[in-house]
Amino acid sequence: MPNPLALIAEITHRCPLHCVYCSNPLELTSRKEELATVDWLRVFGEAAALGVLHLHLTGGEPLARPDLAELIAGARQSRLYTNLITSGIGLSRERLAQLVEAGLDHIQLSFQDSSEGPANWIAGARAHAHKIELAGWIRSHRIAFTANLVVHRQNIEHLEGMIEGIEALHPDRMEIAHAQYYGWALQNRSALLPTRAQLDRALAVVAAAEERLRGKVRIDMVVPDYHARYPKACMGGWGRQLMLIDPAGRALPCHAAGVIPGMCFDNVREHTLDWIWQSSAAFQKFRGEDWMPEPCRSCDRRKEDFGGCRCQAYLLTGDASATDPVCELAPLHHLIEDAVREDAATGLAPEAREAPFHVLQEQMAGFWRYRTDPK
Repeated sequence: MPNPLALIAEITHRCPLHCVYCSNPLELTSRKEELATVDWLRVFGEAAALGVLHLHLTGGEPLARPDLAELIAGARQSRLYTNLITSGIGLSRERLAQLVEAGLDHIQLSFQDSSEGPANWIAGARAHAHKIELAGWIRSHRIAFTANLVVHRQNIEHLEGMIEGIEALHPDRMEIAHAQYYGWALQNRSALLPTRAQLDRALAVVAAAEERLRGKVRIDMVVPDYHARYPKACMGGWGRQLMLIDPAGRALPCHAAGVIPGMCFDNVREHTLDWIWQSSAAFQKFRGEDWMPEPCRSCDRRKEDFGGCRCQAYLLTGDASATDPVCELAPLHHLIEDAVREDAATGLAPEAREAPFHVLQEQMAGFWRYRTDPK
């Protein structure tokens, strides 16, 4: 088995935003359970020894960790290319300079819409104006800058304006990623999943932007699985390219793997990364092809998509070993067809068009309080 190329470090689940498309687990790690600085620094050293090249610092909001500069400095000492994935809330001009001085190589800044009102409404926080100002500060440093646009039914009609607005900020790259349906995003799917017609228009908008910005800004797009013919090779395949460490130190093949019942994910407090990657039962579980059912086992695409996403298979079918229902060849593909049809009908209802997020945000009020400062 090749060594992992990247380590995703979820250093906290605390977050000031209240996004209803959040794909983090419904049960979050509290502050007192988070790995200590010394543990993360050891993990970064072990990752480098294992052959990891890229470190992605994420959360929650990684800026909630007061030791972030120390973590970045430790990653630099371990010769890891370090990427910070952030909402920007809590990042002042002075703190940004401190992080760059510590060794930050790349920053990914998320945007929710094209203008301040809708963007703040979607995020559940007054954040958009600060993000615009922050983008200017980022460009004053010699680090790579990616703008992340999270797309769903509530903002997809604004995509052209979103791209034009981000273009003015001069990023090196735009990642236009449709919401993926895990965690709260799955709970709120009926208000988030775009229709096929909306997706087709969005694809045309992105194609035009790619042509206009060729050689200036790289654009990557992630479409919603539910409108695809075949599943994605989730995380490059289970335990094949990436390793994720959650705030409490559990090592997982992806951010959602914890939803699968009956699995034990080993902790970096008790085992080295090398042992976890090479020998742990969790990382072995869906490697190779022996676990695959038909039609995956005899499908020519099995080495491209590896049967699709194990977490999505479980969430939709109750069986993590099932063929991902996204695949048009899957025996349970009708689950996706039914979901698309039902969610499209819900999205056309007058009450859904008027203010779907107000209802969702009220339901999540307790969740937000916990996310901001879990005890």
